[in-house]
Amino acid sequence: MKTALRNTILALGTMTILVGTLLSNPAFAACGNTAKYRPGAWLLPQSLDKSLALLLPVSAKASDDPIVGMWHVTFTAEGNEAGPPDGAPIDNALVTWHSDGTEFMASDRPPQDGNFCMGVWEKTGKDKYKVNHIPWLNNDTANAPSGIGNPTGPVRVFQEITLGLDGNHYTGTFTLDAYDSSGNLMAHIVGIVKGTRITINTTVQELL
Repeated sequence: MKTALRNTILALGTMTILVGTLLSNPAFAACGNTAKYRPGAWLLPQSLDKSLALLLPVSAKASDDPIVGMWHVTFTAEGNEAGPPDGAPIDNALVTWHSDGTEFMASDRPPQDGNFCMGVWEKTGKDKYKVNHIPWLNNDTANAPSGIGNPTGPVRVFQEITLGLDGNHYTGTFTLDAYDSSGNLMAHIVGIVKGTRITINTTVQELL
């Protein structure tokens, strides 16, 4: 009876030491880089050691963020003293927010003038995000409506948005700065951005 009790106490002591090592040793957090793991990260059975049955730490994934997905987004001018009047449409686009923090937009403009552009996003607070979006060198159909327009420089579209309570809409502001090919500022436009989530049931008529 005493032998069985002693064996039980020994087993429990060994388990306590093992668990304590797992929770305190930074070697289990990406080779000591604990910065990769946000506070509150779960301990999930990512990998099972056959001999020790160790639970390795796994951080929460960005794909869990509710902003990830496909959106129909409009950009409308507002608050420009010199430039487009309030209510003037600036862009109408399909946008995808990716779990790795990148963003991709297909604008409603002639493909030959460059209607695809990319950006990066970051969560800044509860339901709040910033987007740094950069359309690269393009052409300008205003100079040649029936063909490929004159070359233009890059553009930076900076957005600050808030995701709605339903998770299917967002609103915010944008600042658009357009440059020539030498990096000189050519245009500055501010306005309102609105997004509506695209789902498996979204129809084309809802986007027009």
